[in-house]
Amino acid sequence: MELRFLQHDAGAVSLNVAMAGEPDAPLVICLHGFPEYWAAWADVMAALADDFCVAAPDQRGFNLSSKPEGVERYRVKHLVGDLASLANRLSPDRPFVLAGHDWGASVAYAYAMAYPDRVSHLVIANGVHPVCFQRALLEDEAQRQASQYIHRLRAEDAEALLSQDDFRRLIRMVEGFSAADFFDDAMKAAYRETWRQPGALTGTLNWYRASPLVVPAPGETTGHAMILDMPEDQFAVPMPHLVLWGEADQALLPVCLEGLDRFAPRLTVQRIAGASHWVLHEKPDTVADAMRRFILG
Repeated sequence: MELRFLQHDAGAVSLNVAMAGEPDAPLVICLHGFPEYWAAWADVMAALADDFCVAAPDQRGFNLSSKPEGVERYRVKHLVGDLASLANRLSPDRPFVLAGHDWGASVAYAYAMAYPDRVSHLVIANGVHPVCFQRALLEDEAQRQASQYIHRLRAEDAEALLSQDDFRRLIRMVEGFSAADFFDDAMKAAYRETWRQPGALTGTLNWYRASPLVVPAPGETTGHAMILDMPEDQFAVPMPHLVLWGEADQALLPVCLEGLDRFAPRLTVQRIAGASHWVLHEKPDTVADAMRRFILG
């Protein structure tokens, strides 16, 4: 795969964007999650580049993109604004395919809800719809337990702890969600380099701090979350929607998919056996083949 990179001025921030495929081919924008960067999609990009123009930005706070100071700068409206600016540059006149994993899925959902006419197809790989995830956190004890790490990442001392011993805890976090056979020494070195970028650790952690998600402690009784008070039609994704779900995900449990069809009337769910939360690394050809079939029909 021949990669090229562009720096996109999104107004408040500059985004580093990896590109593959012919510029005039149908556009697919791929959004990574935590604690990754654009290369989370690298193997999938390589498999799609013959048919599509694939763009994978470092989202704000990550790797070589801007890292604005302050938690407020990582609210979802700003993350969606970054994507909207990039999409308007790369595909100003026609809808495009939007794909997201983990936190990238959250941005993809938010953009698809705000700009449904701009998204021809929505692909989510082990990511969650915000209403479905919030309900799972409030109502399902297993998902609540699985998400307790969020409190650790929101803590004031998270940067100090995660950077100790050459990012030992961040490495362990990746490896803790699966066997992580893909996470070899070369990839660990590349990821450490992204985490060492000035301001990157705080920028990436601010995604968690800025999120309105309510994550109750185990056994805590709480029935309120702001998002559940909002009209459900605000969270609709009317375009064709594919969810690719690694069945061995230990961070996001299958309960997170319950009720998704209420928001996505054109939903397809493809479960992938033998894949974890890191499905993009473990099964990139499976992900790419499923995306190609879904997009091209």
